[in-house]
Amino acid sequence: MITLKKLTLRRGPKIILDKASITINPGEKVALVGRNGAGKSTLFRLLDGTLREDGGDFSIPPAWRLAQVAQDMPETDASATRFVMEGDTRWLEAQREVEAAEAGEDGMRMAHAYMALQEVDAHTAEPRAQTLILGLGFKTEQLHQPVNSFSGGWRMRLQLARALMCPSDLLLLDEPTNHLDLDALVWLEAWLQRYEGTLLVISHDRDFLDAVTRVTLHLSGAQLTRYGGNYSTFEDLRAEKLSLQLAAHQKQQDKIAHLQDFINRFKAKASKAKQAQSRVKALERMERIAPVLTEAEFTFEFQEPLNLPNPMLSLRRTDLGYPPATDSLEPSSLPRTILHKVSRSVQAGERIGILGANGQGKSTLIKTLAGVLPPLNGEMIQGRGLTLGYFAQQELDVLQPEDTPLAHMIRLAKAAIAQGKGGWVQGREQDLRNYLGSFNFTGEMLAQRVGTLSGGEKARLVLAMIVWQRPNLLLLDEPTNHLDLATREALSVALNEFEGTVLLVSHDRALLRAVCDEFWLVTGGGVQDFEGDLEDYQRFLMEEAKRARAA
Repeated sequence: MITLKKLTLRRGPKIILDKASITINPGEKVALVGRNGAGKSTLFRLLDGTLREDGGDFSIPPAWRLAQVAQDMPETDASATRFVMEGDTRWLEAQREVEAAEAGEDGMRMAHAYMALQEVDAHTAEPRAQTLILGLGFKTEQLHQPVNSFSGGWRMRLQLARALMCPSDLLLLDEPTNHLDLDALVWLEAWLQRYEGTLLVISHDRDFLDAVTRVTLHLSGAQLTRYGGNYSTFEDLRAEKLSLQLAAHQKQQDKIAHLQDFINRFKAKASKAKQAQSRVKALERMERIAPVLTEAEFTFEFQEPLNLPNPMLSLRRTDLGYPPATDSLEPSSLPRTILHKVSRSVQAGERIGILGANGQGKSTLIKTLAGVLPPLNGEMIQGRGLTLGYFAQQELDVLQPEDTPLAHMIRLAKAAIAQGKGGWVQGREQDLRNYLGSFNFTGEMLAQRVGTLSGGEKARLVLAMIVWQRPNLLLLDEPTNHLDLATREALSVALNEFEGTVLLVSHDRALLRAVCDEFWLVTGGGVQDFEGDLEDYQRFLMEEAKRARAA
């Protein structure tokens, strides 16, 4: 088991843990939760041996094998399959021993090496690796492509597959869902439910934590508190605990006030001096109950749209995809069509969740509706007075890394004024500063380069820019990537109160469930209505995965 006894852990001048004690038993699946900056990732660095405790005792079984997702971006020409296979450290060691024995032409050594290779199930290494790769959303034809040919997000998926490939007794996962679509997320949940080792996971996905974990560790105020149950159970238990603590604190404050009043009235009176002194000692011996310090909640709201055209957008037998590359050297470079002959209308007030397996064209649809990609054929008609709010899956698509949050807002305000659009916030710099403050951008953060902000802070800035433009149609492509649970909850509340229209692509099922009342399914080169809820969709994904494996 893992034990922390009165452990103190610092990161620079900041105290992460202050005499904290906790026990994690073998085979437990544990969620590590706490607000951003509390030190969750730093605690992982203690568990993986990167950091040492500053006080107290920490122990982990020395024979335990550790697996975690490497944070560096892999740079290699090895195939995706070979890269993930090398995550099996036993197989890799045995394979290298075989190669060394063969190079030295040592018959006895070769015999032992081949026996060791057989003992680590070498014949299953490749199919095991490919099962992981396909489960995380890759296509069959990508299994033998070089790692360097994939984008950053896909390479991080390969790092995750490599960590799952590694034989382990302890698996540490820090935000494993950030680069996953819903189909890959459902697959990962099922894999982790079958995992037999001890699991610690940091995630801001409520449904994911509920499905996978059965113990919750809450890191707050440099202390770790253990709760039995998944994340939803933790929320209920913590709310009950805070309520009881608040009541106990108030009761104690009343008692303290009563004792202090007696002392003040009778300390100078000779006949009551002894009684007053005994009450002074009682106050000194009293163990104070800490007041409840609730974590500040983040809230925002969308302003009422100025108008609601109906329909907002219409596609008429439209082909969607990517135009021919302008810098292509091929004489006959052709457009790449992803979705064919789509005919759809977006009506005022609709709240549509866009579902579909990875690579089917969800982002292509959103980008076309947002005007980032032109229709390849057919018509796309915008309603009169349409104002789009577009959240790109990669926030940096709309952010300038060298600029500050304030510079982004000033540029946005100048553009609105030039176009004769007055936002609901005026363009004066102080108004913009105050507005950014409502999104928790205050003080030095206003002048900080966007490229140095965290992923969650960048996402919050994009939300601030969208809200300021007072849109009547929101196109949101994975808006919760990097958002913590408090900000996700604030987004859910704001979207529910929004009076315009919403189209949402997300792997956050809690958000989809809370916001959307109908779903479109992007599949087979088209867009169709999906009759059913998210549970029906998860069953649909499982059936599709079975069919793909059979094929």
